[in-house]
Amino acid sequence: MTTAAIDTAKSVGAATSNTARAWNFCAGPSVLPEEVIRQAQQDLWDVSGTGIGILEHSHRAKTYDKVLAEAVENCRKVANIPAGYQVLFLTGGATSQNFMIPANLLAQNQTADYLTTGYWAEKSAEHAKMYGTIHEAWDGRPIKHVYCPTDGEIRYSATPAYVHMCTNNTIYGTQWRASATDGSIRLPKVPSGVPLIADMSSDIYSRPINVADFGLIYAGAQKNIGVAGTTLVIIRDDLLARNPRELPGMLQYRVHAKDESRHNTPPVFAIYMCGLMFKWILKQGGLAALHKRNMEKAAVIYKAVDESGGFYRGHARPDSRSLMNITFRCPSEQIDELFVKEASKNRMDQLKGHRSTGGMRASTYNAMSLEGCEALASFMREFAKKNG
Repeated sequence: MTTAAIDTAKSVGAATSNTARAWNFCAGPSVLPEEVIRQAQQDLWDVSGTGIGILEHSHRAKTYDKVLAEAVENCRKVANIPAGYQVLFLTGGATSQNFMIPANLLAQNQTADYLTTGYWAEKSAEHAKMYGTIHEAWDGRPIKHVYCPTDGEIRYSATPAYVHMCTNNTIYGTQWRASATDGSIRLPKVPSGVPLIADMSSDIYSRPINVADFGLIYAGAQKNIGVAGTTLVIIRDDLLARNPRELPGMLQYRVHAKDESRHNTPPVFAIYMCGLMFKWILKQGGLAALHKRNMEKAAVIYKAVDESGGFYRGHARPDSRSLMNITFRCPSEQIDELFVKEASKNRMDQLKGHRSTGGMRASTYNAMSLEGCEALASFMREFAKKNG
C-alpha cells in the first residue's frame, strides 16, 4: 500500500470514529456490532493481506474459498448443526423462499400446512398456493396476531407434506416462546414424520435452537447474522432428494448444495459479513449467552411499557412477546407521531411501526446493546410524563 493510500485510509477511519452513531432500532437492515463494521471497513480495502478488497475478489479465488469455508464452519458451530444438514447461502431474500420451498418440497396433488401468525407468515401461505393445496392449520387474523397458538388450537390436515411456521413475527412483535417469563423457543407438535419448516428471519441465532427439530430453516441475513443480500438456508439431506416437478437449476436446493452456494456468482460481501457475524456470536459466548442478554434487553423496554399506567399499550400478549421486535402504541396516532419525532431528536432512529400496524416498534437484535435499550426506556418514561 502506498503512503498516500495509507493516509487516505487513516483519514477515513478517523472521520468515522469521530461521528456519533445513533441508536438504531430498525427492523432490518439492522444494527451491526461496531467491531464487525471496523473489520469490514479494513477488509473493503485489503482482505487477508492480499492487497485486494473483499468486494473485488473472485468467487472462485482461494481467498473467497477460505471466507466461504469459515462462514459455513462457524455457522454450523454456532447452532451445533448435525451431520445430514446442508448450509446454503442463497439470494432473493426470505421472500423467495416463499416459492422455493413449495416448488421443491410440495407436489401438485399434496397439501402443506401453514401456521399464519403474522404478516410474513400470511405471505408465505399465499405464495405457496400455486404449487399445491395450502391448509391454514392456524389463522391469527381474527385476533389481529396478538399471540402464537397452543397445540390445542392448531388443526392439521390429514397428511401434510410439511408444516411451515414463522418463529418471530417482526411486524406484530410476537414470538413462539415457552411462556411470559421463559423466552426459549416453543415449537408446535407436528404430525409424526412431517418435516417442520421455519422462517427464522428475525430471530435466527438469537437463542438456542435444536436444528434436528426442523427439516428446513431459513432466514434473511440482515437482522441478526449480517447484511441484506443473502439468505441462510439450513436443509436436511432427505429434503434435498425431493423432486416434485421440473425446475430451473437456480431454483433447486440440490443444485445449490452440490455447487456449494455458488452455482452462479454469489453475493460475496453479504456472505463474508455472515462469516464475521458468526465469529462475533461465538466470541460473545454463543447462543445461550446471547439469549440471556436479549431477555435482559427486552425486559428493560417492556417494563417501561407495563409501568406507564396505560400510556403505552403493547400489541402482543405477554406469553408471546417478541424479544426481537417490541411493538407498542401511545394513546393516539398524533402522540405516536410526536414520539417518533422526539425520539429521533434524541438519536433514537427507526422506531416508527410498520405501515400495516402503525404505532412504534423497537427492534433489539443481537447487536443492540443493553445501554441502547436503557436509553430508550428512559426516554419513554420522560415522554409519558410530559404527554400523559
